[in-house]
Amino acid sequence: MVEWTDVERATIQDIFSRIDYDFVGAKSLARCLVVYPWTQRYFGNFGNLYNAEAIMANPMVAAHGRTILHGLDRAYKNMDDIKNTYAELSVLHSEKLHVDPDNFRLFSDCLTIVLASQMGTDFTADVQATFQKFLAVVVSSLGRQYH
Repeated sequence: MVEWTDVERATIQDIFSRIDYDFVGAKSLARCLVVYPWTQRYFGNFGNLYNAEAIMANPMVAAHGRTILHGLDRAYKNMDDIKNTYAELSVLHSEKLHVDPDNFRLFSDCLTIVLASQMGTDFTADVQATFQKFLAVVVSSLGRQYH
């Protein structure tokens, strides 16, 4: 079980209060699909993903990015039990969708970059460390079924 300090909890709460889910979700998933093109194989039904411009303009990419961020809300609201919060999603991604669990980490890296660019100087080293700790717990929980 992960221990969260009061400062870490407050930091995560502050981050989620600032997130523009439409912008950050779309940009994060699009960045992931562009920078790591092998991740596109899970989105064959999203239509044109042939180049960066098409990915960035794809409404299905934007919608799924928003869905992913709203999925992170579940972890944020259940920080003391993220593992069980994501148990069903872990099974879904492992057994039905067959998603490579490393893709969760790749997305979290892209999310961190987009969030840092949105928050600017407010995204300090301490804020980044706390956010990456949070995402590491989420990634581990999503990948739990694979172990």
